[in-house]
Formats: sequence, structure tokens, C-alpha cells
Amino acid sequence: MSIPFKIDLKNQVAVITGGGGILCSVMAKAMAECGAKVAVLGRTFEKVQKVAAGITASGGLAQAYAADVLDKPALERVHEQIRAAFGPVDILINGAGGNHPMGTTSKERLSRDDLTQKQDGVTTFYDLTVEGIQFVFNLNFLGTFLPTQVFSKDMVLKGRGNIINISSMNAFKPLTKIPAYSAAKAGVSNFTQWLAVHFAEVGVRVNAIAPGFFLTDQNRVLLTQADGSLTPRGRTIIGHTPQSKFGKPEDLVGALLWLLSDEASGFVTGQVIAVDGGFSAFGGV
Repeated sequence: MSIPFKIDLKNQVAVITGGGGILCSVMAKAMAECGAKVAVLGRTFEKVQKVAAGITASGGLAQAYAADVLDKPALERVHEQIRAAFGPVDILINGAGGNHPMGTTSKERLSRDDLTQKQDGVTTFYDLTVEGIQFVFNLNFLGTFLPTQVFSKDMVLKGRGNIINISSMNAFKPLTKIPAYSAAKAGVSNFTQWLAVHFAEVGVRVNAIAPGFFLTDQNRVLLTQADGSLTPRGRTIIGHTPQSKFGKPEDLVGALLWLLSDEASGFVTGQVIAVDGGFSAFGGV
């Protein structure tokens, strides 16, 4: 892949969770191209193995590791494997996350008829379950918190390191229909700021990237039709994105590398950087 500029990550060990996904796999490749030894971590080994193999085939150094970001003992086992293969961790990208239908309403706005004339297949705010909300919140917030607990210890002991969390536009402006995901990503942004202060005196910088709207395996069917045309929700999103397009995974690389460079952003910590085509700046009129 082609990256906009290179930084020197030689001899640095980078762990990226959610590494088998469309966005995080591009980030993994970009770090490897800059010389990092990349541990590609995900729940499905076949996906992260494909990413790691692609990096290796391009001359980079990467290995795949399977673990659930909500399973702390599994993360600790993987941490020891990474240390044995590559050495102590210098960089952590917390990319694991996502939404689930159990935390999603069917409609953007509630009407009284939704309560008085209940329709099959319609999920209202009142139909959302504790289990559904917990699933989405745990995946996104605890799925950031627990890997940070495990992998940041190396950085603290070294006196330097870099953590980048993946937040979302939902943290700036909650989107309709997805209350659990919006709240969880807002928590990720808040945690980023908290952790940046907590780690400030031990040499570890903590920032976040908040992507706007990118087509991924999770949202493609919600935003596009089978023929590639936009769904009504997709049209609304593009209509509220001043650049009038979805982002490409490569659009995240510049912000990623800038945040990873101590020379370029050494005085930057506790920030949530929007990469969104202007979505967060647009008031709708």
C-alpha cells in the first residue's frame, strides 16, 4: 500500500486489536511499512492471519494472534507470546468494537402508536434489553479498557509509549437508532482524555481517532443497496458530510502516523481527532 509519508517505527512493537477489520488492517499495514513489528490481534484467527501474511509478503514483520478483547486472561497470554516473539510493547491501537442489532431501535423517532399499536418486527427504545446494551457497551468500552490494562504496562516500565483508541462520530453527535454504540464510543473518548492525564508523567501519550463514515463489512448493507446505490440512511449521511463522500480506509493513515510520531506530535495527548469529511462541523443547514 502507499502511505502519505513515513515515520520511523523501526524496532517498535505495535499491537492492534480488531486487526482483521477493513480499517484496522490498513493501519496495521501502514505501521509495518514504517518499520514496526506488528502484532495483529483479533477474535477470528483466519482474518488476522490473512492480514499478517499480507504484511509479511510485502517485506514487513507481523504475526497474528487470536484473543477476545473481553477475555483478560487470554489477552495476558497473548501479551506474553508477543513479548517472546517481538519484545515489550511500544504502541497499542485499540481498534476492536462494533454495534449489534440488540442495541438498535428500528425507527429514528418514537411515536405513541409504537406503544399503543405494537407491530411485529419493530424494536422500540422500550424493547431494548439489558443484555443487548451491555453487549455493545462491553465490546466497545471494556474492549478498549482491558487491552489497555494488559499492554500498557510495558510502556509505563519503559517510560515511553503511544496508545491510540478508535472512537467514532457517534461520540461527537449521537446517531439515531444506535443508543448503545453512541454511548459506548462517547465513553471511549472520555476514557482517552482520562487516561492521557493519568499517564502524562510516565511518558505515555494517549489519543483517539474518530472516523466519520467509512464503508465496512458491518455497515455496508445499512448504507448501500445491492446495486451499490445508497439506502435512505446512506443518503442522509452523505447529505450531512460536506465532502459528499464516504471515507476510504487510507484516509485514516495520515492521522495515525502523525499521532504515532513523537517528533511530529510529542506535545499532543488527550485529543480526539475527527477524520470525517466535515460531518462533525456541519449543522445540517
